[in-house]
This record gives sequence, C-alpha cells and structure tokens, in this order.
Amino acid sequence: MIIDCHGHYTTAPGELQAFRDAQIVALRDPARAPQRGPAIADDQIRESLEGAQLRLQRERGTDLTIFSPRASAMAHHVGDEQTSRAWTRVCNDLIHRVVQLYPDNFVGVCQLPQSPGVPVANSIAELDRCVQELGFVGCNLNPDPSGGHWTAPPLTDRHWYPFYEKMVELDVPAMVHVSASCNPNFHATGAHYINADTTAFMQFIQSDLFREFPTLRFIIPHGGGAVPYHWGRYRGLAQDMKRPPLAELVMRNVYFDTCVYHQAGIDLLARVIPVENILFGSEMVGAVRGVDPTTGHHYDDTKRYVDALPLSAADKQRIFAGNARRVFTRLDALLKSRGR
Repeated sequence: MIIDCHGHYTTAPGELQAFRDAQIVALRDPARAPQRGPAIADDQIRESLEGAQLRLQRERGTDLTIFSPRASAMAHHVGDEQTSRAWTRVCNDLIHRVVQLYPDNFVGVCQLPQSPGVPVANSIAELDRCVQELGFVGCNLNPDPSGGHWTAPPLTDRHWYPFYEKMVELDVPAMVHVSASCNPNFHATGAHYINADTTAFMQFIQSDLFREFPTLRFIIPHGGGAVPYHWGRYRGLAQDMKRPPLAELVMRNVYFDTCVYHQAGIDLLARVIPVENILFGSEMVGAVRGVDPTTGHHYDDTKRYVDALPLSAADKQRIFAGNARRVFTRLDALLKSRGR
C-alpha cells in the first residue's frame, strides 16, 4: 500500500473560489456577504478529481491520499476571525464530501480557522469537529497566520499549548504548513513555505516542547525545508547550545515528507534522515506541476524517486505507508477496520 501524506484540493470547483471572492468583497461591503456556502454538486466534485488526483493516483501507483484544503488559499491574514471561521468550515466540509465520495482514495486533514492576533485555542472547536464528527485524521497548523510577516509567537511558545493539549487528547498530528504570502519579499511556494519549514525545526531545537508533550507529532513538509541539506549546521547549533542530540531532542516527534522534486534531493534526504522519520508525499497537482525536461517525468511524481533509492523493500514500505500509519494513528485504525 502507498499512502501520500500530503495532498491538497487544488482542483476544487470554481464555486468554492467564487464564495471566497464574495467573502473578500464583503469585507468592504458587508451587505454583499454570502448568505450560504457554495452550491457544488457531487458530479462537479467527481469531475474535478477524475481527471486530476484520481487519474494520477492510478497512473503513478499510489493508493490513498491524506487530503486537505488548498494550502495557499487558507489565507488566514484575510479578513478577521469570523471570515476565517466561515471560510474554514466551507473548505473542510468540502473535503469531507470528497472523502464520502471516494473513501478508498482519500482521508481528510483539516484547515484551521486561525487569524492574526487571535488565540490559537479558538481553533480547537473546529479541530474537534473535524476529527470527532467528520473522521479527519490530522490538521494543518499555520505557524504564521499573518501571511509572511511572522507576528505569531514561535511554535514552542505557551500560546500554542492549549491547541497541543487537544492534539494529544485526540491523538492527531499536525503538518506545519503556512499559506499565501502577502509579503513581496517571500514568494509563497519558493521561499515562504521553505522558510517556514526550516524555522519550525529550529524553534523545536531551541525548546523543551517535546519533554512537555512527549506524544506530540509534527510533519514538516517539502522535505523539511533546508534542514536535511544543512544537517551538520543544526547538529552543531544544538551542540553549541548544550542541547541534547537531535535524535533525542526532536526526532521522536518530527517527521519529513518526500515533496522534494528531484532525485538528488530525495537521495540526500534518505541518507541524512532516518528512514522511520520519512513519510511519502507528493503534493501532486500542487506547487510544481510541470515536466522535468531532464527526465521527461513530472517533477511531483515523487514515487519514482523513492523507488530509485538504494533501500531495502522493507525500508521503502516504511516510507510508502508504514510510517504514515504510525504517525496518523487514526488512519491506521480506520484502515484496519476496513481490512487494509
């Protein structure tokens, strides 16, 4: 079995964006606020997936995608807390409909109704709803709801603790995932995402977060940002700060995906990071959609890179599915209940 831990609904029907556009217009003219969610038929959902994510699953040989709303569209900096709450609920409910239509192909991970300056504890109710009522298995946690201006406290600050307590209670992990950048210094997917991945890891090194929350689990996407490629730097910094070795300090709680779009990057990831800390992910139909002219294959066909790793079949299976089932414990229970 092959589980893709990192998928977003980037191909959602246009009615979803029309709802968002109406929300944004209503920030200037409240009388034009949408009175209900977008009207999207089941056939529209099927059409949006059959020629995209589902076709690619079949072509590339993957089985199940851990699926969440489009990350760049979370845009927590737009509007206020009420705006974000309404947008988040619409997006999560749409993911739930996808999962209901294709339960063998998708399982849900939720967006959160974060907003700059608002306690993250206010997002607990939506996490609880999505996990307990909709059957989602995790969440995407934005360390920078300001959209590139970094006004939130570090992920290790007590500001985040009420949310972490709920994550532990529900036994769900979070993918650390920023959204759109409204700071022109940072291209969203080329800089802001990678900056956030790297920043989160360094914050974890500087804290004792995992002593206080020993079962808390984070996935740092996009191959861990700069981290695996500067592993000596982070080992050395931890050593200089008299911190424990990284294996003890963070690697029992932090995992990286394989959303690295070339073979050399995946090769290095697998040499540096322990196999048990790597989860297969592609983010397909996401940040990089084109064909690599040097290989003739899509950049985001990451299964090819893992297949080519000089690892045993058992280690590849850990990357492809075993680690995801260990990190997403609710997913493992769900699959077992279905005989998978």
